[in-house]
Amino acid sequence: MGELETEAERSRAEIADTLRGLADQLDDDGNVTLDLEGTQVRLNPTEPVTFKLEGESDWSDGDKEAKQSIELELVWRREAATAEEGALDVRE
Repeated sequence: MGELETEAERSRAEIADTLRGLADQLDDDGNVTLDLEGTQVRLNPTEPVTFKLEGESDWSDGDKEAKQSIELELVWRREAATAEEGALDVRE
């Protein structure tokens, strides 16, 4: 399994709490566990980690509002000789 994601409306405070929890896990130098609507994905970021931070605005003629977003992405490499070794650690 290559990718799992979730998308839901949340308050700014709820998002900040989630980001703080992620930051605390990254500081601990161990596994990072993501809770994706009841499914947990465990990852182990290894150095170096590439951090991508993006701000974006999308508007077209005729639109009555612009869609704006902040995107965060962390990317790292891990050794894997097989697809199984490179698979996500998913727990229902």
